[in-house]
Amino acid sequence: MSSEYNPPTDPIPVIYHDDDILLVDKPEGLLSVPGRGEHLADCLLSRLQDMFPEVLLCHRLDRDTSGIMIFALSKLAQRKLGRAFETKRVKKRYIARVWGEVAEPKGTIDLPLIVDWPNRPLQHVNHETGKPAVTDWERMEVVDGTTRMKLMPRTGRSHQLRVHMLALGHPILGDPFYADGPALAFPRMMLHAEGLKLEHPITGKMERFEAPCPY
Repeated sequence: MSSEYNPPTDPIPVIYHDDDILLVDKPEGLLSVPGRGEHLADCLLSRLQDMFPEVLLCHRLDRDTSGIMIFALSKLAQRKLGRAFETKRVKKRYIARVWGEVAEPKGTIDLPLIVDWPNRPLQHVNHETGKPAVTDWERMEVVDGTTRMKLMPRTGRSHQLRVHMLALGHPILGDPFYADGPALAFPRMMLHAEGLKLEHPITGKMERFEAPCPY
């Protein structure tokens, strides 16, 4: 990953909001929360606080991942959403483009992950000390030696989709950590959080929200 941080300056697209929740489409290249140091202070959370001073964090996306994120607008909503994420009652769907032609139509990757301490923040597969990480995937289409994939993580480990695709032998295009050679030569990381399905924390109604994939 480049040490230079030049986040996009376009307005943040708001997908939905009511008295309790806010859903937005995070642009690629913008941190979800502040990093270490003043030069990394600009982030999605700080920008949203300018529009919604009461906004509260519920989960994160990597800097180079774009797509849908949900925030709480009340302490009660934050507590209930946090519990929903912890108990895996939030269903997430991502769209990725990966290097190579994936042969099988679908599958499941069950490989435990843990931080690679000498090379942190990189993660790696470790069957002795890793934490459970499971990803369901479906092949969508093969185009010009790359494959468009639908990824449905059952767990939420750091870099889970990125490491699991690498383990499958098909790194995500443009991934600054896990791709190399021609797979790295793309203008952005091709990973987008397209959909969330969850119970509204206050009404209890099952809701589906989407942020259209930009590539």
